Amino acid sequence: MNGLLKKYCPRLEFDSYEDFKQNYRINVPEDFNFGFDVVDEYARTDPDKLALVWTDDSGEVRRFTFGDVSRESNRAANYLSSKRIKKGDVVMLILKQHPEVWFLMTALCKLGAVCIPASFQLTVKDIIYRANSAGVKFLITVDDAELLRYIGQALPECDTLREVALVGEHIPAGMTDYRAEAAAFPAVFERPAGMKASDDMLIYFSSGTTGLPKMVLHNNTLPLGHIVTAKFWQCVRDGGIHLTQTDSGWAKFAWGKIYGQWLSGSAIGAYDTEKFFPSAMLAALARIRPTTFCAPATIYRFLIKEDLSGYDFSFIEHASLAGEPLNPEVFTKIRELTGLTIHEGFGQSESSVLIANFPWIDIKPGSMGKPAPDYDIDLLDEDGRSCEDGIVGTICVKNTDKAHPTGLFQEYNRAPEANAKAWKDGVYTTGDTAWRDADGYYWFEGRNDDVIKCSGYRIGPFEVESALLTHPSVLECAVTAVPDEIRGQIVKATVVLIKGCVRSDELKKELQEHVKKTTAPYKYPRIVEFTDELPKTISGKIKRATIRNQTKNDR
Repeated sequence: MNGLLKKYCPRLEFDSYEDFKQNYRINVPEDFNFGFDVVDEYARTDPDKLALVWTDDSGEVRRFTFGDVSRESNRAANYLSSKRIKKGDVVMLILKQHPEVWFLMTALCKLGAVCIPASFQLTVKDIIYRANSAGVKFLITVDDAELLRYIGQALPECDTLREVALVGEHIPAGMTDYRAEAAAFPAVFERPAGMKASDDMLIYFSSGTTGLPKMVLHNNTLPLGHIVTAKFWQCVRDGGIHLTQTDSGWAKFAWGKIYGQWLSGSAIGAYDTEKFFPSAMLAALARIRPTTFCAPATIYRFLIKEDLSGYDFSFIEHASLAGEPLNPEVFTKIRELTGLTIHEGFGQSESSVLIANFPWIDIKPGSMGKPAPDYDIDLLDEDGRSCEDGIVGTICVKNTDKAHPTGLFQEYNRAPEANAKAWKDGVYTTGDTAWRDADGYYWFEGRNDDVIKCSGYRIGPFEVESALLTHPSVLECAVTAVPDEIRGQIVKATVVLIKGCVRSDELKKELQEHVKKTTAPYKYPRIVEFTDELPKTISGKIKRATIRNQTKNDR
């Protein structure tokens, strides 16, 4: 039994979901700090305990213990201190999945500085916006020619950014060699006085469907909130290896690649790649051999199109998914081809897991599962009233004024209007819609902005996408709304076909008829457009807003 985990989660065994929901508790010490109280505590009691297994497309495999992470994070903290980074200062990291991201996120915790993990897909305007919105003082990034060009163009307009350090081999003029400089600092760093669990720790810029991204502010209690995510949904285990496939710039990294997993005693598996290819992902899995695995729906959708007959997945004890809902037919096919049962979960950059298929409940393919124990979840209509079973409503967290859930963000930083819209009378509104069945299972419908309102009907894109994916010609698809003078909006399907399938008007009609037969006829896509690939985030989430904007520009 993991003694460190029990310090924060006294009860780890439950008889049923009802027992779990009612009796799960988290202890939050007033001075909790993930860097000192988790990483350094493992380094003190079991320095050779495996913390990280890293690989990339070259096939190299590197292993790091908690002793290694403690020492490297201490060097990083001393290095950042020498750069005048102190408690409350904001540092941005664009590090893909280089090992340094774990060292530096831990180091920033120890310093009491605020970390902004960011995607390497940022453009010039993205970098300027983030740096100035958050008051970023220091940026550490990777050796990527295009990204460095963007950073160079952005720097003159970044008001507070003092210095850029680089993790890589080729250091441009005016930038600092992080690896060379950090290696010269001591591997010991004393805990500063006055550290609090309530101190700001992390900012994610939300990938909203409209407007500029908001700053999602978390404090030092976030890692404890992710115990539910890791231990009870992903089912990581002490001494195992957990692999969530995501870039370090996305909140899914906090969900699956550092906090709850290390608290639970599991090592992290890291596959450092810039672009997803199914065969390369399968090879990386064989090298890392994760005990537990989590991926976005996109990866599972692509895997079922591969020949998986020669692959052994027996080392994976538990598989999960978040980021986008999984179509029931993909769920069934994955189980048929690999033997893995996928446990879907739902949450946001603003939270730990909110709703999930926990171990005590029978899975209904396509359902997100049931609410996590530390959140008072309800579905509310436009007037703020609870929805009956079967009625679509907005997923909300109630009673946050009485007990703020551990793992829920503190606020949208420097955004009073966004806070006023999202929080009211102790209720946090997620902006995502769902319906609940008679057994208490929740079924994702879509973002409020994604729901299509056609001739008085509300059409969730997920249901239409699920119908299309049952057609043998469809590899993946995205369903969005198109303005229409008569119906208000109509359904558009943007479709990627399987290899060898020929685009034609006849196939478009065939797909339309297929949807009419598979789901309610009024939901069929009146527009079908073929494309080579869908726009996605690096974590695999489909950018429906991008497709909507492209459609708007084409009209």
